Amino acid sequence: MGGETQSRMSSKSNYPKLSAGPVGKQIHHIAKERLGQFTSDGQYEQQGLLPKLYEGRASGESCIKLSVYSPPNLSRPTFKDATSHDFEPTKVGKEFGPSWSTHWFKVQLTVPSDLKDKKHLELHWDANNEGLIWTKDGHPLQGLTGGGERTEWVLPESFRDGKEHMFYIEMACNGMFGNPPGGDQIQPPKPDKYFKLKKADIVAVNLEARALYFDFWIIGDAAREFPEDSWEEHEALQVCNSIMDAFVAGNGSKDSIQQCRKIARKYLGDSVDSAEVYGTSQEAIVSGIGHCHIDTCWLWPWAETKRKIARSWSNQCDLLDRYPEHRFCASQAQQYKWLEQLYPSVYDRVKSQVKKGKFHPIGGSWVEHDTNMPSGESLVRQFLYGQRFFESHFGERCTTFWLPDTFGYSTQLPQLCRLAGMSRFFTQKLSWNNINAFPHTTFNWVSLDGSQVICHMAPSETYTAEAHFGDVKRSVTQHKSMDQDPTSLLVFGKGDGGGGPTFQHIEKLRRCRGISDKIGLLPRIKMGESVDDFFARLEKKAEQGTEYVTWYGELYFELHRGTYTTQAKNKRNNRTSEVMLHDIEYLSTLASIKSSLKGEKSGYKYPKKHIDDMWENVLLCQFHDCLPGSSIEMCYDDSDELYAEVFTTGEKLLADAMSALGFSMDTSDRDTMVALNTLPWARSQITELPATANTSQFGLVSGETGIAEVKPLTSATTSFASVKEIKKGVFQLKNSQYKIEVEGGTITSLYDIAAHRELIPKGQKANQYVIFDDKPLYWQAWDVEVYHLNSRQGLKPGKTIITEHGPHRVAVETEQKISDNSWVKTTISLAAAIPSHTSFVEMHAEVEWRETMKFLKVEFPIDITNTSASYETQFGIVRRPTHYNTTWDMAKFEVCCHKWADLSEAGYGVSVLNDSKYGFATCGNVMRLSLLRAPKAPDAHADMGRHHIRWALLPHSGPLGQATVRTAFEFNNPMKVHSHPTPAEVAPLMSAFRIEGSEGLVLDTVKRGEDDEDVSRADLPVRKGKSVILRVYDALGGRARGFLRWGPLKVAKVWKCNILEDDLEALE
Repeated sequence: MGGETQSRMSSKSNYPKLSAGPVGKQIHHIAKERLGQFTSDGQYEQQGLLPKLYEGRASGESCIKLSVYSPPNLSRPTFKDATSHDFEPTKVGKEFGPSWSTHWFKVQLTVPSDLKDKKHLELHWDANNEGLIWTKDGHPLQGLTGGGERTEWVLPESFRDGKEHMFYIEMACNGMFGNPPGGDQIQPPKPDKYFKLKKADIVAVNLEARALYFDFWIIGDAAREFPEDSWEEHEALQVCNSIMDAFVAGNGSKDSIQQCRKIARKYLGDSVDSAEVYGTSQEAIVSGIGHCHIDTCWLWPWAETKRKIARSWSNQCDLLDRYPEHRFCASQAQQYKWLEQLYPSVYDRVKSQVKKGKFHPIGGSWVEHDTNMPSGESLVRQFLYGQRFFESHFGERCTTFWLPDTFGYSTQLPQLCRLAGMSRFFTQKLSWNNINAFPHTTFNWVSLDGSQVICHMAPSETYTAEAHFGDVKRSVTQHKSMDQDPTSLLVFGKGDGGGGPTFQHIEKLRRCRGISDKIGLLPRIKMGESVDDFFARLEKKAEQGTEYVTWYGELYFELHRGTYTTQAKNKRNNRTSEVMLHDIEYLSTLASIKSSLKGEKSGYKYPKKHIDDMWENVLLCQFHDCLPGSSIEMCYDDSDELYAEVFTTGEKLLADAMSALGFSMDTSDRDTMVALNTLPWARSQITELPATANTSQFGLVSGETGIAEVKPLTSATTSFASVKEIKKGVFQLKNSQYKIEVEGGTITSLYDIAAHRELIPKGQKANQYVIFDDKPLYWQAWDVEVYHLNSRQGLKPGKTIITEHGPHRVAVETEQKISDNSWVKTTISLAAAIPSHTSFVEMHAEVEWRETMKFLKVEFPIDITNTSASYETQFGIVRRPTHYNTTWDMAKFEVCCHKWADLSEAGYGVSVLNDSKYGFATCGNVMRLSLLRAPKAPDAHADMGRHHIRWALLPHSGPLGQATVRTAFEFNNPMKVHSHPTPAEVAPLMSAFRIEGSEGLVLDTVKRGEDDEDVSRADLPVRKGKSVILRVYDALGGRARGFLRWGPLKVAKVWKCNILEDDLEALE
């Protein structure tokens, strides 16, 4: 006990007793910078991996014989037409052009004997422009992008037989983003670009070297992007350097490449060469979905878009076959329709992939449309035509509204989405805000009526992700809703100009998943699911109690505010076509049910096909780069042609419907003269009568919906208007409601006689033209920046003359110089007041506009104070600040309105009406209507030329109300004079559909049911009988009660329905 000693044996260790020599600390930044040598094309290219990617290459006429047919006049012939012509021999090194031309190549390919046994053969074709590979039988196979992007086509196994095989390549002389003249892609396209065919090679690919390339790329990204104080970053750097050392030691041999891949697996795991990498059970919070955003027009015309669709979607069908985990979504029913019409074999491939659940139609709309400027009914039709197409062609409606690239989102979209069967919304454009960062990623978006959709904005902040390591990483680091839900979508694939995901994208994502499972730290991504699967999980969490944050009202985009104004003609055509379609559907509906009322057969048939054609053209022109004015000039040549078709067809449809209802355009007989009121309330107006009427110049037109009476006005009429020069250069226009003083083209006084109120602040001028310097930071056609307001200059006064002396209407005209090249001639008119109707002051401007980077507006200082102004939006009102208290308020220095904007205080207000404009601003008490811009990119001639613009000032007693709403409708759709031999006979039918009750209710649309047996085009199941769709909304933003009346019509059933015309609830 005690004192004993025990022998203690140390554990055996192979740790060396003696140092082998000095070992220094790795210099971290040098080791990291070294990585670029391995895969770069710089001075060490030949010592790195790149030369090992290919095992063999063959080119020249011995293996690839080329001949070409070049169609004349920039035409784009069909395969059948093109291949019927003679082909001339050609070769690599030749140039082809000019811009927008097409060249068809016949390729006669023979795989040489030294390559036919190689594991993987590709054709590499690069002319730095887009192309499409066709079989000799006329079936598109795959698109080509050029410029090093998507230049490869995997050769079929059958080509290895040593025989000659023929196929065709259709070359489009444009790049992915059109034909910009240099590095700035938004500049107007260069018309004379030529493209050199740089490469047409048969290439044997070393698949292991290619796989190592992706291994090294993604591990290198981990070394570059993981935090430097993390072991994961240090480990990635060691693995990369070990790979490079092994490659050098083995002199880049095949064995060394295998050894390098073995080292890479220490960081990536063992499954990255297949879809099995996604087979682990760990939870993934990032969902990858392939996408190909194809702008239906932008820096290229529609004709090129049609080819982009075939190129892009054929690529995806190929990738869906090669990569089991790949899933792809595509929106825009219009693009599917074009594909079906022009490339039926590609459409069949798409449809097959849809059936397999791999290719996902999404979005539910006709195109990815602008949501600021289309009318409410246009937004309805985007969904109606889109959803009907998807249902009739693929058997299902969409549940997710997909709109990643539009320039702001109307407050009414959630309600319309829900009425169209969609409860989900995806976008990301607000990440471009240049003043305030939008604060949410996943949230409930709530519309005016309280309807909501669940909205997700990809935290990677793009819909064209390159599937980089950083894209996956940012899906968490930039996620702003982690407290509620950490999951996100990663939408990847070449976009805007089309293309979609590449095999490189899919290979990179496999390795990202491998890192997440093997190492950690990187968010885990999963593939193989749909966008709907992602949203279904979000909705499930909401059902289980997750409270997502809410955003009420519009998603205002703090950029691209100039798109409310650019391309004025295009915007006017949009408004005009919307009004025309309203009248066509209303009159055609009445004409088609006339026989039901009178119990007699009618030869008139509701012109469904023609109406569909008109709507599809209008909806197409509402694409988010067409209507906003941000496309090249060729696109507006296209839209001008489409609108011309719309108006030609529309005039014929109107004439046919009116003829069926007994109307005539012959107004020579005063006794049969009537007017047509297509709006759902009684109205009156003083109008010029046709010269053929052999009567007074003016008439009072008044009446309920349908037939309106025309009373020629004489000088003895009690209501009058007068004009006189009250002092040198100052003119007074007066009726029983207002006294107006005009000086030099501006309104210096507007006095409401009944209210005893002067509306123009003392010393200020309304209807004052102001011009601004307009040079945004970059996006010319798109943007107007807040600093442009500092450059305000008022136009100098012009000489004013009296052009109409009354007594029914008076007017003065002023011509003002804008610059040496531009002028504006303005007519200010005032009609005699109509009892019980509020009159307005009307302005008509004829503008010759030849400016450069200038912005013309007209402003109205009003003696009214309010911190918010009201603007018409689709089916409602949106209120916006008139102050700059916060940056969120200031960001709305230019906003979108429809037919009116209003500034009111308790008891009084003033509305500004317009017939074709959308840009507006209210700053303090100054209301400012945007008229014309002059950007020079991407259309160098945007808005140049002659313009005719109408607007009006409508003062009103009391708050904003139905007078503004109705007068704006009337201002945009004035009654026209026709003749009818027996108006009393048709009057009951013409006024059959009306609404009574709250004055805020608007019966906005009267149309036939889409699937009525006498109307249907048999795309969906037919419904027996005749139905009429009546669309009603409250224009003032409250709850209202009203009663629908249908006069003498015999109505069997009434159903409440959604905008897809599904029966929802039977009404008594």
